[in-house]
Amino acid sequence: MNRVDIFIRRWVPLSASLIFLILIASANGADTPENKQLTLWYDQPASAWMTEALPIGNGPLGAMLFGGTDIERIQFNEISLWSGDRMARPEDIEEESMGAHQAFGDVFIRLGHDPAKVTNYRRELDIDRAVHRVSYEYNGIHYQQTAFANHPANVIVVQLTADKPAAYTGRVWLTDMHGANIRLKDNRFYSTGKLKNEFEYEAQLQVLHQGGELKRATPANPWRIPTSPTGLNFTACDSVTLILGAGTNFVQDFSQEWLGEHPHALVTKQVDSAAARSVETLLSEHVADYQSLFRRFTLNLGTVSPDVLAKSTRQRLQDYSNNKASDPALEALFCQFGRYLLISCSRPGALPANLQGVWNHSNQPVWACDYHSNINLEMNYWPAEPANLSECHVPFIDYIDSIREPSALNTRKHYGDVRGWTVQTMNNACGISFWKWNAPGSAWYAQHLWEHYAFGRDLQYLRETAYPILKETCQFWEDHLKRRPDGTLVTPDGWSPEQYKYEPEEGVTYDQEIIYDLFTNTIEAADALGEDQEFRDHIAALRDDLLKPQIGRWGQLQEWEIDRDDPDDHHRHVSHLFALYPGRQISMATTPELAEAARVSLNARGDESTGWSRAWKINFWARLADGDRAHQLLKSLLNLVSETKTIYGNSGGGVYSNLFCSHPPFQIDGNLGATAGYCEMLVQSHAGQIQLLPALPSAWATGSVNGLCARGGFEVDMTWKDGQLTTVMIHSKSGQPCRVTYGDKTWESKTIAGESYPLDQNLVLTQN
Repeated sequence: MNRVDIFIRRWVPLSASLIFLILIASANGADTPENKQLTLWYDQPASAWMTEALPIGNGPLGAMLFGGTDIERIQFNEISLWSGDRMARPEDIEEESMGAHQAFGDVFIRLGHDPAKVTNYRRELDIDRAVHRVSYEYNGIHYQQTAFANHPANVIVVQLTADKPAAYTGRVWLTDMHGANIRLKDNRFYSTGKLKNEFEYEAQLQVLHQGGELKRATPANPWRIPTSPTGLNFTACDSVTLILGAGTNFVQDFSQEWLGEHPHALVTKQVDSAAARSVETLLSEHVADYQSLFRRFTLNLGTVSPDVLAKSTRQRLQDYSNNKASDPALEALFCQFGRYLLISCSRPGALPANLQGVWNHSNQPVWACDYHSNINLEMNYWPAEPANLSECHVPFIDYIDSIREPSALNTRKHYGDVRGWTVQTMNNACGISFWKWNAPGSAWYAQHLWEHYAFGRDLQYLRETAYPILKETCQFWEDHLKRRPDGTLVTPDGWSPEQYKYEPEEGVTYDQEIIYDLFTNTIEAADALGEDQEFRDHIAALRDDLLKPQIGRWGQLQEWEIDRDDPDDHHRHVSHLFALYPGRQISMATTPELAEAARVSLNARGDESTGWSRAWKINFWARLADGDRAHQLLKSLLNLVSETKTIYGNSGGGVYSNLFCSHPPFQIDGNLGATAGYCEMLVQSHAGQIQLLPALPSAWATGSVNGLCARGGFEVDMTWKDGQLTTVMIHSKSGQPCRVTYGDKTWESKTIAGESYPLDQNLVLTQN
């Protein structure tokens, strides 16, 4: 390793901060270039919703755009539109009770531009600005469609422009997926309806224009496609702008039976406000809001030739899948696309991302487009903290808080007189839980409560929000764990998702590991708060008595207490490796034998599986410090597929041409879990230290990352060249001490009474 030089540098942020800088000398210093290749683009319109249309969203609202030139379709959703029961009694809950996330409707625009005569077509999604564009030439006129989902205004904006006046003549109409009455008044469509569960909803579509005229028109269906009773013609217009707003009367409050005010007044206010401002103003506001999150994190994994960049995203994926070309820029794009999706479907004040984020075109989606508790919901939020999107974690935390009471009622109905609560595998927006009981589900949820603190170090949040839920989740296990005659504590009725061939039994590894994680996080939370010592010590004693992971007859980490693991089992779930990731009970540094057993299990399980399973395995191999194997899994996931029917086996996993992850069908957890995997390859902080480049693949020999977060309130900026770290800057937002490792080199810092001092000659700290 090169000589280490230390420099003092003052960094003056908006608030007091601690910073230390390590510069590792090299013969040729490298800058930290931003990867500007952040656009998905295609040379033809989308024909299929799942595999080709492109997503935009602002958290509660989402839309899929097709980019049609004859008829454009904009399919939209609102995160809280759910069928099923709101307040079902536990004894009455059936599959129908849980319901499903619902599609909302579509906006159609008839443009009448014959695709056979269109030239220079380009459809793109710029994820650096969260803007969708379509451009093409038709009869000598250049046409452009610009669309974005503005979060502050809570509307979707679509603008049609051209380079000649009076270029637009066509029609626009609104449809509804539940047969609502659609009205048109003053160039605004209203779609107002009510589901059987009393969820009221409304969408409003304001049509604006420059030049030409708008005129109500019927009949509405001369083109034999889904339509509303009423359409609006636009004739000889210079431009046409659509402002779409939608909402429901869902309120995230069990005490109000999840029902709030009718959405009409709020949606009207939002659409009125947006329609009164220019598209330029709305776009500027949108980009500033979005980039305040997205641009915190940049990633460069290497350069590619101009010939590669000139290809459409589909063609690049095809070449990549067929091993015709390496494409580190495509890999970086896929990482950032996960961040784009999380920002677009998970914002404070709304429900968390479901199995498809917020994008759903069916009223009977696969797995109800639900909140699946045995990995999928949790995986959605793995990248939130390390990829510098802490605010996007909040909807999941709020959801956990909101379902505590109904979940406790359901838990007592099933488990008897126990404190605390847990969940079944399938869950809806109102805490209705269905299908197999996932006893450690609430404990896995609670891990996210702890992680939000571990990265952010907000003591008030820990005291008021996280710790009470951690404690009551522990209380469930205090009441539910079984103590054997030898003093060992085991779960009495566990299962390993989704291994159906075995009945529930004691001491399943998945259960034991998650409970260990819960107890560990609760202990550390009590220590951070400096209170509740008696309970803290009690939980520590229980943790010591838990049945621990075991190594089986062929060197594997056992999935069950009984050594029955089949080396030919290639099941998609690898639940017994929770302790390796996202847990921290197993690590190469502290439990090398168990880490090696996890490696044996992973090799036996194999790489090929569903999309989200491949994403999970990226993280596993990163924790095992095998960057090349993690990269191999990434390449396996970035495999272009077209299959959309449900497949559980080793075929079909990959991504579609729009970069949506394929289970199949589409599940967003694969996208988001993969983004977390990139973070784990570059920085790890679960073992009480910040590890730099712990699993750097040889394919990423030269690169840089900025804004990658570590536990303790740290942000890491670094560059590397020829596989060696060249520069690193670590910013502390909380003034916490830290330990940093790279290879065999370690740096440590301590902070006493607000003053920092060097622990050894190779470290200098300054406190602003």
